[in-house]
Amino acid sequence: MADLRISKLADVLLDHSVRVQEKEHILIELRGEGEALVKQLVRKVYERGAYPHVRILNPSIQRELMLGTSEERAEAIKRWEEPIIQEIAAYIVINGVPNESEMADVPVERRRIQQNVMKPLNDFLTNNKKWVLLNYPTPSKAQSANMSTEAFEDFYFDVCTLDYQKMKQAFVPLKELMDQTDRVRIVGPGTDLTFSIKGIPNVICAGECNIPDGEIFTAPVRDSVQGTITFNTSSQYMNSRFEQIKLRFENGKIVEASSNDTKRLNEILDMDEGARYIGEFAIGVNPYILHPMNDILFDEKIAGSFHFTPGQAYGDADNGNRSMIHWDMVNIQRPEYGGGEIWFDDVLIRRDGLFVHEALLGLNPDNLKS
Repeated sequence: MADLRISKLADVLLDHSVRVQEKEHILIELRGEGEALVKQLVRKVYERGAYPHVRILNPSIQRELMLGTSEERAEAIKRWEEPIIQEIAAYIVINGVPNESEMADVPVERRRIQQNVMKPLNDFLTNNKKWVLLNYPTPSKAQSANMSTEAFEDFYFDVCTLDYQKMKQAFVPLKELMDQTDRVRIVGPGTDLTFSIKGIPNVICAGECNIPDGEIFTAPVRDSVQGTITFNTSSQYMNSRFEQIKLRFENGKIVEASSNDTKRLNEILDMDEGARYIGEFAIGVNPYILHPMNDILFDEKIAGSFHFTPGQAYGDADNGNRSMIHWDMVNIQRPEYGGGEIWFDDVLIRRDGLFVHEALLGLNPDNLKS
């Protein structure tokens, strides 16, 4: 990969995503591949008068550690991590895992131990620190996207270094409209869903916490979700891949769930009470991401998509739902995926993946690219 493109990406991460200031401590965590980006980040953090710190995790070694973990070990990790998280100003995570299924044979109960113990600290970091998560363009990512490595790298840097400031401004009218909205209705093949977002904050995501980015999210009023939704993209969660997930809601709760692996789907949804309620509703707009590649950092930003998320709500758009899981499930509403509509208080907002409301036309792909 050309150093110039990596340098530009590093600038986006430091200046736009985490907004590095002098004397701040910046923790850079590398999971797998991505050393070239880490080196650029270290140099540029120093140039900005701040202090870089680097942690390198080997995914196959992490697997070994997880296979034998215990609550006592997780508690020790939490004690060691707490002063680090308190001290840092920003956290940059680079996910370059060569094998996305590396943890597939780690028992669910082992992963659950780690999640339970670390959840309060992770919530504190998410809600109180500057952070950004990105995936590195590995050959496995290219394969998942059904692209050559070179073509995927070109796509990756277009997606990750677009004009996020322009996108942020284009989101403002949608945020203002959502701030005034009570009832949302979503219709499409296998989907007729209604819920309220009244009183829940709406958050613009334009490169601050995820790269790539391009969504606005809120949460439904917890008990307001009614109807049925069918997701038309595959979804990978806890190292299991699901197709054609269909959920039926009554008074906010998932009362029926099916997929290609209905048993495993319901095992995850039964992990705790909050897993059967929704913690996030978001609309995706990234003009360069058009098709799913089984990578949620990309898939949830697909132009013309929305995602609906069983589990934990975010602190800045909080409907009170608490859970160990946060599972973004994606539906694409462009015509080639079956189409669909989003309505706010009986006003049509988006049809077949394109915004039709006059104030929102700037969020359509041709306008975000230009």
